[in-house]
Amino acid sequence: MLRLALALWLFAAPGIAQTAPSAADIAGYSGLHRAAYEGNVAEIVRLVAAGADVNARDRRRRTPTIVAAFASNDDALRALAEAGADMNAQDEVGYDVVTIAAVANDADLMSLAIGFGNRPDLIHTNWDGTALIAASELGNHDVVRRLIEAGSPLDHVNNLGWTALIEAVVLGDGGPDHQKTVRYLIAAGADPDIADREGVTPLAHAEARGFAEIARLIRNAN
Repeated sequence: MLRLALALWLFAAPGIAQTAPSAADIAGYSGLHRAAYEGNVAEIVRLVAAGADVNARDRRRRTPTIVAAFASNDDALRALAEAGADMNAQDEVGYDVVTIAAVANDADLMSLAIGFGNRPDLIHTNWDGTALIAASELGNHDVVRRLIEAGSPLDHVNNLGWTALIEAVVLGDGGPDHQKTVRYLIAAGADPDIADREGVTPLAHAEARGFAEIARLIRNAN
């Protein structure tokens, strides 16, 4: 059943994966989208003063804040937030600034976004996931730690029936980064008894994959 679930995840991935601005998108940007991509704070301030829409959308429904996140432009994100941009806007596949930064392992930009009102508990429109689930899958443990501290829901279940803890095991490699991720989740109180849709627990997944240290961490939590 795990193979089936992984196959379904891989099948679904093109529809839920982040879509960063393409070369064609970037070439066609003007106004706030271009200023956000280039990190041109002075231009952002000028355009906002002239009445530009801080929540304008490109063809993929990316706002300037989302473009700034993909470009990892902290100063541009700050300028847009201070101008009143919607920090919880999601693009066409349901990604917001916090989740984009979480996937990129850009912890500082993510924390900046949270400080400006981007919710760490945001549920994403297309895959019912959270930034914490996305970061746990990748073993981005510093991001995971910060999201936990900010109040991201520990036991939220996404559209595959997986929690952050399950994703850290099923889609992780069992190495040090995913071990730290599991350690943070367990220490924060993530429920190790929440099973997937087939009734397989995180511990059973870890044991089946030969992740001895992760299995030990989960076993100790129980």
